Amino acid sequence: MYDVFSLPSITFPKDFLWGSATAGHQIEGDNIHSQMWFDEQQDKFWLDDPGRKFKATSGKACDNYRLYREDVDLLSVLGHQAYRMSIEWSRIEPVEGQWDVSAVNHYIDLLTYLNQRGIQVFVTLHHFTHPLWFEQQGGFRKRENLRYFERYLEYLLPQISGFVNGWNVINEFNLWGGLVPTPETGNLKFNMLRFHALGYHMIKRFSSAPVSSAHAFIHWFPRRYNDTLDRRTTGYVDLITNEFFFHAIRTGELVYPGMDCEYDPEVKGALDFWAVNYYTRHMVDARQASLQGPRFKHKELKMIPMDFYLEEMYPEGLVANLERLTDRPVYITENGCSADDDRFRIVYLALHLSALKEAIERGVDVRGYFYWSLMDNYEWGSFIPRFGLVEVDLKTFKRTPKPSALFYRDIIRENGFGGETVQRYLKELPTLQKGE
Repeated sequence: MYDVFSLPSITFPKDFLWGSATAGHQIEGDNIHSQMWFDEQQDKFWLDDPGRKFKATSGKACDNYRLYREDVDLLSVLGHQAYRMSIEWSRIEPVEGQWDVSAVNHYIDLLTYLNQRGIQVFVTLHHFTHPLWFEQQGGFRKRENLRYFERYLEYLLPQISGFVNGWNVINEFNLWGGLVPTPETGNLKFNMLRFHALGYHMIKRFSSAPVSSAHAFIHWFPRRYNDTLDRRTTGYVDLITNEFFFHAIRTGELVYPGMDCEYDPEVKGALDFWAVNYYTRHMVDARQASLQGPRFKHKELKMIPMDFYLEEMYPEGLVANLERLTDRPVYITENGCSADDDRFRIVYLALHLSALKEAIERGVDVRGYFYWSLMDNYEWGSFIPRFGLVEVDLKTFKRTPKPSALFYRDIIRENGFGGETVQRYLKELPTLQKGE
Protein backbone atom coordinates (compact mmCIF):
# COMPACT_ATOMS: atom_id res chain seq x y z
CA MET A 1 0.00 0.00 0.00
CA TYR A 2 1.17 3.49 -0.86
CA ASP A 3 1.21 6.04 1.97
CA VAL A 4 1.94 9.42 0.43
CA PHE A 5 1.69 11.13 3.83
CA SER A 6 4.76 9.29 5.11
CA LEU A 7 6.97 10.02 2.13
CA PRO A 8 10.37 11.35 3.20
CA SER A 9 11.36 14.83 2.12
CA ILE A 10 13.26 14.85 -1.17
CA THR A 11 15.15 17.53 -3.03
CA PHE A 12 15.92 17.49 -6.71
CA PRO A 13 19.26 18.49 -8.26
CA LYS A 14 20.17 22.14 -8.56
CA ASP A 15 18.80 23.72 -11.76
CA PHE A 16 16.27 20.90 -12.21
CA LEU A 17 13.68 22.14 -14.72
CA TRP A 18 9.98 22.00 -13.88
CA GLY A 19 7.16 22.52 -16.34
CA SER A 20 4.16 21.14 -18.15
CA ALA A 21 3.28 19.99 -21.64
CA THR A 22 0.53 20.33 -24.23
CA ALA A 23 -0.01 19.57 -27.91
CA GLY A 24 -1.40 21.98 -30.48
CA HIS A 25 -4.29 19.95 -31.86
CA GLN A 26 -5.45 19.07 -28.37
CA ILE A 27 -5.72 22.64 -27.08
CA GLU A 28 -5.69 25.17 -29.95
CA GLY A 29 -8.96 24.42 -31.73
CA ASP A 30 -9.97 24.73 -35.39
CA ASN A 31 -6.94 22.90 -36.76
CA ILE A 32 -8.94 22.54 -39.96
CA HIS A 33 -6.14 21.73 -42.39
CA SER A 34 -4.83 18.71 -40.50
CA GLN A 35 -5.41 15.09 -41.38
CA MET A 36 -6.77 14.52 -37.87
CA TRP A 37 -9.44 17.20 -38.29
CA PHE A 38 -10.51 15.60 -41.58
CA ASP A 39 -10.73 12.16 -40.02
CA GLU A 40 -12.76 13.51 -37.12
CA GLN A 41 -15.34 14.99 -39.48
CA GLN A 42 -15.50 11.71 -41.41
CA ASP A 43 -15.87 9.79 -38.13
CA LYS A 44 -12.87 7.75 -39.22
CA PHE A 45 -10.32 8.39 -36.50
CA TRP A 46 -10.86 6.20 -33.49
CA LEU A 47 -8.40 4.48 -31.21
CA ASP A 48 -8.68 0.69 -31.15
CA ASP A 49 -10.24 0.65 -27.70
CA PRO A 50 -13.81 -0.65 -27.34
CA GLY A 51 -14.25 1.21 -24.05
CA ARG A 52 -13.92 4.61 -25.69
CA LYS A 53 -17.55 5.12 -26.64
CA PHE A 54 -17.79 8.85 -26.12
CA LYS A 55 -16.98 10.11 -29.61
CA ALA A 56 -16.20 13.80 -29.98
CA THR A 57 -14.46 16.04 -32.48
CA SER A 58 -11.82 18.51 -31.38
CA GLY A 59 -13.75 21.62 -32.42
CA LYS A 60 -12.53 24.63 -30.47
CA ALA A 61 -10.63 22.32 -28.08
CA CYS A 62 -9.50 24.72 -25.31
CA ASP A 63 -9.52 27.74 -27.64
CA ASN A 64 -5.84 28.20 -26.89
CA TYR A 65 -5.11 29.61 -30.34
CA ARG A 66 -7.07 32.68 -29.21
CA LEU A 67 -6.27 32.55 -25.49
CA TYR A 68 -2.57 31.67 -25.67
CA ARG A 69 -1.39 34.77 -23.81
CA GLU A 70 -3.79 34.03 -20.97
CA ASP A 71 -2.36 30.52 -20.80
CA VAL A 72 1.22 31.81 -20.69
CA ASP A 73 0.22 34.08 -17.83
CA LEU A 74 -1.25 31.04 -16.10
CA LEU A 75 2.00 29.14 -16.53
CA SER A 76 3.83 32.02 -14.91
CA VAL A 77 1.41 32.36 -11.99
CA LEU A 78 1.69 28.62 -11.32
CA GLY A 79 5.47 28.88 -11.22
CA HIS A 80 6.27 26.76 -14.25
CA GLN A 81 9.82 27.22 -15.44
CA ALA A 82 9.36 25.49 -18.79
CA TYR A 83 6.66 24.62 -21.27
CA ARG A 84 6.56 21.89 -23.89
CA MET A 85 4.32 22.77 -26.84
CA SER A 86 3.88 21.78 -30.45
CA ILE A 87 3.76 23.84 -33.63
CA GLU A 88 1.14 22.73 -36.14
CA TRP A 89 2.60 22.10 -39.59
CA SER A 90 -0.94 22.16 -41.00
CA ARG A 91 -1.30 25.79 -39.95
CA ILE A 92 2.07 26.82 -41.36
CA GLU A 93 1.61 25.02 -44.71
CA PRO A 94 -2.15 24.46 -45.09
CA VAL A 95 -1.77 23.90 -48.83
CA GLU A 96 1.27 22.22 -50.35
CA GLY A 97 3.95 24.83 -51.01
CA GLN A 98 1.91 27.74 -49.59
CA TRP A 99 3.04 29.34 -46.35
CA ASP A 100 0.64 31.07 -43.96
CA VAL A 101 2.65 34.00 -42.63
CA SER A 102 -0.04 34.89 -40.09
CA ALA A 103 0.27 31.43 -38.51
CA VAL A 104 4.05 31.79 -38.29
CA ASN A 105 3.62 35.19 -36.66
CA HIS A 106 1.16 33.69 -34.18
CA TYR A 107 3.70 31.14 -33.02
CA ILE A 108 6.48 33.72 -32.94
CA ASP A 109 4.35 35.91 -30.68
CA LEU A 110 3.61 32.92 -28.44
CA LEU A 111 7.30 32.01 -28.22
CA THR A 112 8.28 35.63 -27.62
CA TYR A 113 5.76 35.95 -24.82
CA LEU A 114 6.99 32.75 -23.16
CA ASN A 115 10.55 34.08 -23.33
CA GLN A 116 9.47 37.41 -21.86
CA ARG A 117 7.83 35.63 -18.93
CA GLY A 118 11.06 33.73 -18.29
CA ILE A 119 9.65 30.35 -19.33
CA GLN A 120 11.93 27.98 -21.20
CA VAL A 121 10.38 26.49 -24.33
CA PHE A 122 10.60 22.92 -25.61
CA VAL A 123 9.07 22.72 -29.09
CA THR A 124 7.66 19.55 -30.67
CA LEU A 125 7.61 19.73 -34.45
CA HIS A 126 5.15 16.88 -35.00
CA HIS A 127 2.66 15.75 -32.35
CA PHE A 128 0.44 13.23 -34.20
CA THR A 129 -0.96 15.77 -36.67
CA HIS A 130 0.17 17.06 -40.05
CA PRO A 131 -1.37 18.67 -43.15
CA LEU A 132 -4.09 16.73 -44.91
CA TRP A 133 -2.27 17.18 -48.21
CA PHE A 134 0.82 15.47 -46.76
CA GLU A 135 -1.31 12.53 -45.61
CA GLN A 136 -2.85 12.28 -49.06
CA GLN A 137 0.67 12.10 -50.53
CA GLY A 138 1.35 9.04 -48.37
CA GLY A 139 2.62 10.85 -45.27
CA PHE A 140 5.39 9.11 -43.35
CA ARG A 141 4.67 5.83 -45.11
CA LYS A 142 6.73 6.95 -48.11
CA ARG A 143 10.44 7.55 -47.74
CA GLU A 144 10.46 9.99 -50.66
CA ASN A 145 8.22 12.31 -48.61
CA LEU A 146 11.23 13.29 -46.55
CA ARG A 147 11.57 16.16 -48.99
CA TYR A 148 8.31 17.72 -47.81
CA PHE A 149 9.39 17.63 -44.17
CA GLU A 150 12.80 19.04 -45.09
CA ARG A 151 11.23 21.92 -47.03
CA TYR A 152 8.94 22.71 -44.09
CA LEU A 153 11.81 22.75 -41.60
CA GLU A 154 13.96 24.82 -43.95
CA TYR A 155 11.21 27.44 -43.89
CA LEU A 156 10.24 27.29 -40.21
CA LEU A 157 13.42 26.71 -38.24
CA PRO A 158 15.30 29.93 -39.06
CA GLN A 159 12.28 31.90 -37.84
CA ILE A 160 11.76 30.22 -34.46
CA SER A 161 15.08 28.71 -33.40
CA GLY A 162 16.19 31.71 -31.39
CA PHE A 163 13.28 31.23 -28.99
CA VAL A 164 13.67 27.51 -28.30
CA ASN A 165 15.53 25.83 -25.41
CA GLY A 166 14.88 22.22 -26.35
CA TRP A 167 13.40 20.23 -29.22
CA ASN A 168 11.35 17.14 -29.90
CA VAL A 169 11.24 16.30 -33.58
CA ILE A 170 8.38 13.78 -33.41
CA ASN A 171 6.14 12.60 -30.60
CA GLU A 172 5.81 8.88 -29.74
CA PHE A 173 6.34 7.34 -33.16
CA ASN A 174 7.74 4.25 -31.44
CA LEU A 175 4.18 3.00 -30.83
CA TRP A 176 2.90 3.56 -34.35
CA GLY A 177 1.74 0.40 -36.10
CA GLY A 178 0.68 -1.56 -33.02
CA LEU A 179 2.21 -4.64 -31.44
CA VAL A 180 1.83 -7.20 -34.24
CA PRO A 181 4.65 -6.57 -36.74
CA THR A 182 3.95 -6.39 -40.46
CA PRO A 183 6.22 -5.33 -43.36
CA GLU A 184 4.17 -2.11 -43.58
CA THR A 185 4.82 -1.35 -39.92
CA GLY A 186 8.51 -2.16 -40.27
CA ASN A 187 8.79 0.18 -43.24
CA LEU A 188 7.00 2.90 -41.27
CA LYS A 189 9.33 2.50 -38.27
CA PHE A 190 12.41 2.73 -40.52
CA ASN A 191 10.96 5.80 -42.21
CA MET A 192 10.22 7.45 -38.87
CA LEU A 193 13.80 6.94 -37.72
CA ARG A 194 14.94 8.71 -40.87
CA PHE A 195 12.43 11.54 -40.45
CA HIS A 196 13.67 11.95 -36.89
CA ALA A 197 17.30 12.00 -38.03
CA LEU A 198 16.51 14.53 -40.75
CA GLY A 199 14.84 16.78 -38.18
CA TYR A 200 17.76 16.38 -35.79
CA HIS A 201 20.37 17.41 -38.34
CA MET A 202 18.22 20.23 -39.72
CA ILE A 203 17.73 21.71 -36.24
CA LYS A 204 21.49 21.55 -35.64
CA ARG A 205 21.98 23.92 -38.55
CA PHE A 206 19.96 26.63 -36.81
CA SER A 207 20.03 25.91 -33.08
CA SER A 208 22.44 24.91 -30.33
CA ALA A 209 19.60 23.67 -28.09
CA PRO A 210 19.41 19.91 -27.39
CA VAL A 211 17.28 17.74 -29.66
CA SER A 212 15.32 14.52 -29.14
CA SER A 213 12.06 12.82 -30.11
CA ALA A 214 9.58 12.05 -27.35
CA HIS A 215 9.43 8.31 -26.62
CA ALA A 216 6.32 6.62 -25.22
CA PHE A 217 8.16 4.41 -22.76
CA ILE A 218 5.60 1.84 -21.66
CA HIS A 219 6.70 -0.62 -19.02
CA TRP A 220 5.68 -3.97 -20.52
CA PHE A 221 4.90 -6.66 -17.96
CA PRO A 222 4.13 -10.37 -18.52
CA ARG A 223 0.52 -11.14 -17.63
CA ARG A 224 1.67 -14.43 -16.08
CA TYR A 225 5.05 -13.50 -14.66
CA ASN A 226 6.59 -16.99 -14.60
CA ASP A 227 5.06 -18.16 -17.87
CA THR A 228 7.74 -18.67 -20.53
CA LEU A 229 5.50 -17.59 -23.41
CA ASP A 230 4.36 -14.39 -21.70
CA ARG A 231 7.92 -13.49 -20.67
CA ARG A 232 9.36 -14.04 -24.14
CA THR A 233 6.48 -12.20 -25.77
CA THR A 234 7.09 -9.31 -23.40
CA GLY A 235 10.67 -9.10 -24.62
CA TYR A 236 9.42 -9.20 -28.20
CA VAL A 237 6.93 -6.37 -27.59
CA ASP A 238 9.65 -4.35 -25.89
CA LEU A 239 11.88 -4.84 -28.94
CA ILE A 240 9.34 -3.48 -31.41
CA THR A 241 8.25 -0.52 -29.27
CA ASN A 242 11.31 0.47 -27.25
CA GLU A 243 14.60 -1.24 -28.03
CA PHE A 244 14.43 -0.78 -31.82
CA PHE A 245 14.61 2.98 -31.20
CA PHE A 246 17.31 2.92 -28.54
CA HIS A 247 19.42 0.53 -30.63
CA ALA A 248 19.09 2.63 -33.79
CA ILE A 249 20.19 5.79 -32.01
CA ARG A 250 23.13 4.08 -30.35
CA THR A 251 24.40 2.08 -33.34
CA GLY A 252 22.79 3.34 -36.53
CA GLU A 253 21.33 -0.14 -37.12
CA LEU A 254 17.67 -0.22 -38.10
CA VAL A 255 16.36 -3.54 -36.81
CA TYR A 256 12.76 -4.74 -36.84
CA PRO A 257 11.15 -8.20 -37.07
CA GLY A 258 10.54 -9.29 -40.65
CA MET A 259 12.87 -6.63 -42.06
CA ASP A 260 16.43 -6.94 -43.25
CA CYS A 261 18.69 -4.81 -41.09
CA GLU A 262 19.70 -1.48 -42.59
CA TYR A 263 22.48 0.83 -41.45
CA ASP A 264 21.97 4.58 -41.58
CA PRO A 265 24.83 6.77 -40.34
CA GLU A 266 22.44 9.75 -40.14
CA VAL A 267 20.42 7.98 -37.44
CA LYS A 268 23.41 7.00 -35.29
CA GLY A 269 23.87 9.52 -32.48
CA ALA A 270 20.98 11.70 -33.69
CA LEU A 271 19.74 12.48 -30.18
CA ASP A 272 21.08 14.69 -27.38
CA PHE A 273 18.78 13.57 -24.57
CA TRP A 274 16.20 10.89 -23.97
CA ALA A 275 12.72 12.45 -23.96
CA VAL A 276 10.56 10.07 -21.96
CA ASN A 277 6.76 10.00 -21.87
CA TYR A 278 5.77 7.64 -19.07
CA TYR A 279 2.31 6.93 -17.68
CA THR A 280 1.91 3.31 -16.62
CA ARG A 281 2.63 -0.33 -17.40
CA HIS A 282 0.72 -2.63 -19.76
CA MET A 283 0.26 -6.39 -19.54
CA VAL A 284 1.56 -8.63 -22.32
CA ASP A 285 -0.45 -11.80 -22.95
CA ALA A 286 0.94 -14.31 -25.44
CA ARG A 287 -2.49 -15.92 -25.66
CA GLN A 288 -4.19 -12.85 -27.11
CA ALA A 289 -3.99 -11.89 -30.78
CA SER A 290 -3.39 -8.27 -29.75
CA LEU A 291 -0.63 -9.45 -27.33
CA GLN A 292 -2.23 -7.30 -24.64
CA GLY A 293 -3.92 -8.62 -21.52
CA PRO A 294 -6.12 -7.14 -18.79
CA ARG A 295 -4.69 -5.49 -15.72
CA PHE A 296 -4.65 -7.14 -12.35
CA LYS A 297 -8.07 -6.52 -10.82
CA HIS A 298 -6.59 -4.94 -7.71
CA LYS A 299 -4.72 -2.39 -9.84
CA GLU A 300 -7.68 -1.16 -11.87
CA LEU A 301 -8.55 2.47 -11.15
CA LYS A 302 -11.59 3.74 -12.98
CA MET A 303 -10.97 7.41 -12.26
CA ILE A 304 -13.15 8.72 -15.12
CA PRO A 305 -16.57 7.50 -16.38
CA MET A 306 -15.16 5.36 -19.19
CA ASP A 307 -12.71 2.52 -19.62
CA PHE A 308 -9.29 4.04 -20.20
CA TYR A 309 -6.01 2.42 -21.04
CA LEU A 310 -3.90 4.50 -18.62
CA GLU A 311 -5.77 3.71 -15.41
CA GLU A 312 -3.08 2.26 -13.19
CA MET A 313 -0.48 3.85 -10.96
CA TYR A 314 2.81 2.03 -11.35
CA PRO A 315 5.67 4.39 -10.42
CA GLU A 316 8.07 1.43 -10.10
CA GLY A 317 8.00 1.11 -13.88
CA LEU A 318 9.44 4.60 -14.25
CA VAL A 319 12.54 3.60 -12.27
CA ALA A 320 12.99 0.37 -14.21
CA ASN A 321 12.63 2.13 -17.55
CA LEU A 322 14.98 4.98 -16.76
CA GLU A 323 17.74 2.64 -15.63
CA ARG A 324 18.04 1.66 -19.31
CA LEU A 325 18.88 5.25 -20.29
CA THR A 326 22.10 6.13 -18.50
CA ASP A 327 24.12 7.10 -21.58
CA ARG A 328 22.47 10.51 -22.10
CA PRO A 329 20.62 13.14 -20.07
CA VAL A 330 16.90 12.52 -19.60
CA TYR A 331 13.88 14.80 -19.53
CA ILE A 332 10.46 13.47 -18.56
CA THR A 333 8.47 15.13 -21.33
CA GLU A 334 5.10 13.65 -20.30
CA ASN A 335 3.79 12.09 -17.10
CA GLY A 336 0.30 12.51 -15.80
CA CYS A 337 -2.96 11.18 -14.45
CA SER A 338 -6.48 11.29 -15.91
CA ALA A 339 -8.94 11.64 -13.04
CA ASP A 340 -12.13 13.51 -12.23
CA ASP A 341 -11.16 13.48 -8.55
CA ASP A 342 -8.12 15.74 -8.40
CA ARG A 343 -6.91 14.01 -5.23
CA PHE A 344 -5.77 11.07 -7.36
CA ARG A 345 -3.61 13.49 -9.36
CA ILE A 346 -1.88 14.67 -6.20
CA VAL A 347 -1.17 11.05 -5.21
CA TYR A 348 0.07 10.28 -8.73
CA LEU A 349 2.43 13.24 -8.72
CA ALA A 350 3.82 12.41 -5.29
CA LEU A 351 4.45 8.76 -6.18
CA HIS A 352 6.01 9.36 -9.58
CA LEU A 353 8.23 12.19 -8.44
CA SER A 354 9.42 9.97 -5.59
CA ALA A 355 10.22 7.29 -8.16
CA LEU A 356 11.99 9.87 -10.32
CA LYS A 357 14.18 10.86 -7.38
CA GLU A 358 15.00 7.17 -6.86
CA ALA A 359 16.10 6.91 -10.51
CA ILE A 360 18.34 9.94 -10.06
CA GLU A 361 19.93 8.37 -7.00
CA ARG A 362 20.58 5.26 -9.07
CA GLY A 363 22.61 7.27 -11.55
CA VAL A 364 20.14 8.43 -14.18
CA ASP A 365 20.90 12.00 -15.28
CA VAL A 366 17.38 13.41 -15.17
CA ARG A 367 17.39 17.14 -15.94
CA GLY A 368 13.70 18.06 -15.90
CA TYR A 369 10.05 17.08 -15.62
CA PHE A 370 7.02 18.16 -17.68
CA TYR A 371 3.63 17.24 -16.29
CA TRP A 372 0.95 16.22 -18.83
CA SER A 373 -1.01 18.31 -19.13
CA LEU A 374 -1.21 21.95 -18.21
CA MET A 375 -4.97 21.92 -18.83
CA ASP A 376 -7.80 19.55 -19.52
CA ASN A 377 -7.84 19.06 -23.26
CA TYR A 378 -9.04 17.03 -26.23
CA GLU A 379 -7.86 13.47 -25.74
CA TRP A 380 -7.99 12.09 -29.31
CA GLY A 381 -11.67 11.32 -29.63
CA SER A 382 -13.02 12.49 -26.30
CA PHE A 383 -13.03 15.31 -23.77
CA ILE A 384 -13.78 12.93 -20.90
CA PRO A 385 -10.20 12.03 -19.89
CA ARG A 386 -9.03 14.93 -17.71
CA PHE A 387 -5.26 15.16 -17.26
CA GLY A 388 -5.05 18.87 -16.56
CA LEU A 389 -3.65 20.73 -13.60
CA VAL A 390 -6.10 23.38 -14.75
CA GLU A 391 -9.79 22.80 -15.35
CA VAL A 392 -11.24 24.17 -18.59
CA ASP A 393 -14.93 24.96 -18.95
CA LEU A 394 -15.60 23.80 -22.51
CA LYS A 395 -18.46 26.28 -22.95
CA THR A 396 -16.89 29.47 -21.59
CA PHE A 397 -13.22 28.34 -21.78
CA LYS A 398 -12.66 29.68 -18.30
CA ARG A 399 -9.47 28.30 -16.75
CA THR A 400 -9.47 27.27 -13.07
CA PRO A 401 -6.36 25.83 -11.39
CA LYS A 402 -7.04 22.67 -9.40
CA PRO A 403 -5.49 21.86 -6.01
CA SER A 404 -2.96 19.68 -7.85
CA ALA A 405 -1.75 22.80 -9.69
CA LEU A 406 -1.05 24.47 -6.35
CA PHE A 407 0.61 21.32 -5.02
CA TYR A 408 2.84 21.24 -8.10
CA ARG A 409 3.56 24.97 -7.69
CA ASP A 410 4.87 24.28 -4.19
CA ILE A 411 7.02 21.43 -5.47
CA ILE A 412 8.56 23.78 -8.02
CA ARG A 413 9.18 26.49 -5.42
CA GLU A 414 10.82 24.03 -3.03
CA ASN A 415 12.52 21.99 -5.77
CA GLY A 416 11.15 18.95 -3.97
CA PHE A 417 8.53 17.92 -1.46
CA GLY A 418 7.69 15.61 1.42
CA GLY A 419 4.72 14.25 3.30
CA GLU A 420 4.05 17.66 4.82
CA THR A 421 3.72 19.17 1.34
CA VAL A 422 1.16 16.53 0.45
CA GLN A 423 -0.83 17.26 3.62
CA ARG A 424 -1.33 20.88 2.58
CA TYR A 425 -3.57 19.70 -0.25
CA LEU A 426 -4.69 16.20 0.70
CA LYS A 427 -6.38 15.36 4.00
CA GLU A 428 -7.02 11.67 3.30
CA LEU A 429 -6.30 9.15 0.59
CA PRO A 430 -8.86 9.27 -2.24
CA THR A 431 -11.27 6.42 -2.84
CA LEU A 432 -13.51 5.31 -5.70
CA GLN A 433 -16.31 4.51 -3.26
CA LYS A 434 -19.52 6.38 -3.98
CA GLY A 435 -20.19 9.30 -1.72
CA GLU A 436 -16.57 9.71 -0.57
